[in-house]
Amino acid sequence: MIDDVLLDDPAALQRADRDHALLALAGAGARVRTALRLADEAGISALRPDGRPRSLLVAGYGSALAVGPALAALAVESTLVLPLPPVDAEPVPRDRTVAAPPFTAGLRWQLPGWVGPLDLLVIASADGREEGLTGLAQQAYARGCTVVVIAPSDSPLTEAARQVRGLPLPYVPTTVEDDHQAEEPDLPALDPGALWAMLLPLLALTEKLGVTQLPAGSLQSTADRLDEVAVRCRPDAAAYVNPAKDLAGKLSGTVPLLWTDGPVAGAVAVRFAAMLADRAGRPALPGALPQVLTAHRGMFVGQFGSGSDPEDFFRDRVEEPDPLLLQVLLLRQAPGRAADPAEEEETGFAEPSHPVRRAHRLAEAHGVRFTEYRTVEADPLHALAELTALTDFAAVYLGLAAGE
Repeated sequence: MIDDVLLDDPAALQRADRDHALLALAGAGARVRTALRLADEAGISALRPDGRPRSLLVAGYGSALAVGPALAALAVESTLVLPLPPVDAEPVPRDRTVAAPPFTAGLRWQLPGWVGPLDLLVIASADGREEGLTGLAQQAYARGCTVVVIAPSDSPLTEAARQVRGLPLPYVPTTVEDDHQAEEPDLPALDPGALWAMLLPLLALTEKLGVTQLPAGSLQSTADRLDEVAVRCRPDAAAYVNPAKDLAGKLSGTVPLLWTDGPVAGAVAVRFAAMLADRAGRPALPGALPQVLTAHRGMFVGQFGSGSDPEDFFRDRVEEPDPLLLQVLLLRQAPGRAADPAEEEETGFAEPSHPVRRAHRLAEAHGVRFTEYRTVEADPLHALAELTALTDFAAVYLGLAAGE
């Protein structure tokens, strides 16, 4: 369970937030503006590409693993976008000469066998010292695959990009100091704002390549959307007016099922599950409608479903803790949809066969908590920014209030 008093005490939140994650999230908009300016200075605006790549692969770890799904949700349908996580870890030799972060030492990435000159590899790293990623750039060069690197400008990975005739794009680091870093140097928490420092320079490139086709001015105004959510979710906003604190309270004591309607919401759910694990130490199970209606059905009748009743009269409330319950969180982008479910009935949107309506009915039939967060933004990037920023803040609040 969470500490509700701490959530409404800004000073206590500041003391608990030892790595200043809330401050890093609040600065995401500023990092977007800086990243776009530096990407323009790196020469993206002067690019004159011949056409779209056959596929675009995004390699990295941590926040970079959320870049691939986000880009896939924004890309035109004719372009294949694939995340490329590490495949395994090799033993680290004692006489290694390149200093790398201890938690990434030995990680290895491998290009699929079909990758060649028609494909584009993007390598994203907040550190730029990972030997495995440098080796991946060399693999791509040997295959004739174009390489783009988003990393600190003075890092070995950026230098490797220049050696393989790739395009280095600058990574904008956070300006927030981590007071907690010295305690666990081998396993630091993820920088919650790194996603935007990696995604926006890449989107500036994909717009030139035709991989994405966003509305005019979408990239620049994304910073404003992130600022708007940060104001609504600020620490000194009480829980009853702060949507992120409200969501954190709803997830307390639950096993979240992150259901999604649409590709943008799917990318947000992948990110939210990672943030809940990293920031709140909580598992969450993402999945897309309508497949989850079958895939997660067994959860509704198991020990986390309606059969586990916290109000059970015979439960020993001293010896037995409150049972965990399911919580369905539905994320969706619904531009132009009415906020009132009754209005949806009148428009015919809520047909019984519609997956969203079926999801509501399934949860209601089993007495499972159901919460829906929708954005009416028509611009997919703005919808992604709104939902991601909200859930990022909620994950951090949940971790702080639970004492993680």
